[in-house]
Amino acid sequence: MGLCLLVLAVACGKKDEQKQGAQQAPAAPKEYPVITVAAQPTDVYTDYPATMQGQQNVEIRPKIDGYIDHIYVDEGALVRKGQVLFRISAPQYEQEVRTAQASIKIAQADVNAAQMQVNKVKPLVEKDIISHYELESAEYTLQSRQAALAQAKATLANANTNLSYTKVVSPVDGVIGLLPLKLGSLVSPTTTTPLTTVANTGNVYAYFSLNEKQLLDFFRDVKGNTLQQRLATLPAVSLVLADGTVYSHKGRVETASGLISTETGSANFRATFPNPEGFLRSGSTGQVRVSSHIDNALLIPQKATYELQGKRLVYQVVEGNKVKSVEIQVRPTTDGQSFIVQQGLKAGDRVVTEGITALRDDVEIKPAAPQADSTATAADTTRK
Repeated sequence: MGLCLLVLAVACGKKDEQKQGAQQAPAAPKEYPVITVAAQPTDVYTDYPATMQGQQNVEIRPKIDGYIDHIYVDEGALVRKGQVLFRISAPQYEQEVRTAQASIKIAQADVNAAQMQVNKVKPLVEKDIISHYELESAEYTLQSRQAALAQAKATLANANTNLSYTKVVSPVDGVIGLLPLKLGSLVSPTTTTPLTTVANTGNVYAYFSLNEKQLLDFFRDVKGNTLQQRLATLPAVSLVLADGTVYSHKGRVETASGLISTETGSANFRATFPNPEGFLRSGSTGQVRVSSHIDNALLIPQKATYELQGKRLVYQVVEGNKVKSVEIQVRPTTDGQSFIVQQGLKAGDRVVTEGITALRDDVEIKPAAPQADSTATAADTTRK
């Protein structure tokens, strides 16, 4: 009996020792997805809010006094250069044309009579029948009548010009704006309200602004010594319309203010887009999309980072598979899922991509391959 109790006691003691040893053994490192940062070529773009204006916005105003007799176009219509837009009723100009035409006939008759007098006197002078004075007098009269005829023709030309102003034509190709004045309205060259406006939209200008930081980023990798040389080497830009679609024609940034406004803290730029179909309208809004290419971009998923006191950090896997928090400087990519690392990491560094909220410095982990979507995000983030 005593022997049995002794054996039982020894067995229980061994179990207690094993249990205590198990409690004191360190836990196995937990698995975390880890990626290796690698440099790769990447295309990125930045969108800048823009307003669009036609190549020309021409105010159409009358050049004569009269009443609007006919309107040949409607608001928003496409018109061509020389197309008649309005007709102004001004009978006085028709009367001036008729009067000038009659004056020409009178002046022409006077010229003919003076010419006949010269022809009559000239042979008599040559035969010394009458004095040379008579011939000179006839010639001066002829010159006077010819001057009167020229003046009458000039008056007719002015009258025809004024009469042509009764038809108001478009000076450019474009789109008709508002028609504030209706049929029967009295107009004159001093009328403050224009008959309408014609926006020439053969080319459309997209105006956008960059603040000082954006301006530095914009020209950082652009070649050229002067502003115009740098603008000439910029790649073509795209236009994102108000509905989010991309306009089918590319444009170019052609002009820049060159100065940063002290009021707004920004510099103004103008991109020109062709508009052969007349799809773009003056006054519309959109975004100018400027693309750039980075040969050696270090891409990491956004979910691999966290913020602390205004700083962006990642957990880098160091020697012994321990993690260390590292501050990084990043630039967002256009897909909203990745960052381009500008400072803090280098190619070949390893970072944890998931579960970082449970990590602390010097914690040992077991690196694991990330899921397929994570690696795709890191590798293909901004390729479009």
